[in-house]
Amino acid sequence: MGFLIRLLLTAVAVIIGAYLLPGVTVDGFGTALIVALVLGLLNTFVKPLLVILTLPVTIITLGLFYLVINVIIIYLADSLIDGFRADGFITKLLFSLLISLFTAVLGGLVDRD
Repeated sequence: MGFLIRLLLTAVAVIIGAYLLPGVTVDGFGTALIVALVLGLLNTFVKPLLVILTLPVTIITLGLFYLVINVIIIYLADSLIDGFRADGFITKLLFSLLISLFTAVLGGLVDRD
């Protein structure tokens, strides 16, 4: 799947997540595109570093700490982008789960031949 298609799918997932979760706000589709781009960059460069640094805790918690890493990524995106806001730990956790679910489903629909 091409980079632009994946970016657009993630932006649509951000809009859907903001619509479904009351604590998440996105100013518009342009902001959702920026959120998708920032999330992609954070997942590419910051997340692997966090995974390596927290590997012992992740192993002890049987992988559940990986969800906390996802919340940290959403928190970083929230602090970097002005038109995007997610309130609270649980809201960020649910938002990260929704983004993962929607991008997987939408990506599966696009990849079908």
